[in-house]
Amino acid sequence: MDPILYISLAGVGVCLFFLIGGGKKSFKWVGSILVRLIVGALALFFLNAFGSAFDYHLPINLVTVLISGLLGIPGVLMLVAVDLFIIM
Repeated sequence: MDPILYISLAGVGVCLFFLIGGGKKSFKWVGSILVRLIVGALALFFLNAFGSAFDYHLPINLVTVLISGLLGIPGVLMLVAVDLFIIM
């Protein structure tokens, strides 16, 4: 499916959630998770930017962004270890 469709559906879902029954506490929770996911995606981007000097690339997809965003730096290190030692 088209990524614009996914983003649109997510936006409509979040808007309905806040209109129907979301409060300030749920907004903080959703906002916190979104910020962590964005930071995780940026961490993977910078890892790939600096890793290109060493011919290293870690794909940025939903699973890797979730792992790096929710687990932080240990999650990124775990992804690198899995990629280097298990997959290769």
